[in-house]
Formats: sequence, structure tokens, C-alpha cells
Amino acid sequence: MSDTPAPGPAAKVLTVSDGVADGTRDDRSGRALVERLGAAGFRVVDHRITADGVDAVAGALRALTAGFAGLVVTTGGTGFGPRDLTPEGTRAVIEREAPGLAETMRTASNAGGRTFGMLSRGVCGTVGAALVCNLPGSSGGAVECLEAVLAALPHALDLLAGGRPH
Repeated sequence: MSDTPAPGPAAKVLTVSDGVADGTRDDRSGRALVERLGAAGFRVVDHRITADGVDAVAGALRALTAGFAGLVVTTGGTGFGPRDLTPEGTRAVIEREAPGLAETMRTASNAGGRTFGMLSRGVCGTVGAALVCNLPGSSGGAVECLEAVLAALPHALDLLAGGRPH
């Protein structure tokens, strides 16, 4: 027996932001997600940036999920702004939605008298053995929403990989 811990599930982060893509904004939320996923035992194997827009998001997600078994989290583009089209780009790629994850994240963002969660249009869903979750663009909101579903993600990924329900 080895004392080396088994590697955790693989994860990828996609920052969706015109400003970050063109170098005028800092990618705080992407870095915060990479850090939090690593602390939770995930192996972050890729972190990319794309501009806002349906085609840009869909193209990036197709590239990130092709042949990938693991978690893909997006940050940004889930609000009401005219270029906030991450959910539409995600829906163009996913095969099955996972509304319970998205609703749990929205509920967590509405806790404590805050109301920003109800403004999130983020979706979650599967592409083959990959699970895609849209998170808000603020670093605090992104980590808060990730925290809300973090405990369920390894089991969801195991099921996608062919594992048996507990």
C-alpha cells in the first residue's frame, strides 16, 4: 500500500470576460476558483480565458469538454448585461441540464438577506463525462456558489464516469 493519496477529480476553469480577454481587467475570480478547487482536492488541469458571447463560450466549452472526464466551472457572464451570454453558450454545448446544482447555488447567494443570487442566470449540465457549472463573475460570488455544491461534485462526477448510485 502506498501512502500517496489518490489524485482528486480533474477540474478546468474558464473565465468569461471581454475585459480579462483583452487585458484590461484582472482575472480575480478565475484565480480564486483555481485556488479553492485545489484546496478541495481537485486537480486543476487547465485555466482558460474567453471573451463574452454565445459563440466564444460555446467554442471554449467544446474544447474544454472534448474527451474530458471532470468538472468545468465558468466564471462570468451570468447576469443581465447585454454581453452576459454564458448560459446561452453553455446550453448550446451541454447534453443534459443539472438544475438542482444551479438552483442550490442561487439559493446560497440569496442567504443572509442578500439578493444577488436571484439575478444569476447560470446553468449546470453534462457533456459526456464532464460536468459544467456556470458561476458568477465576482470572486466572492464564484467561490460562494462553488462552496454550495462542492460536497456533491465528486459523487456527480463518479456517476458520470459510470459509478453506481450510493
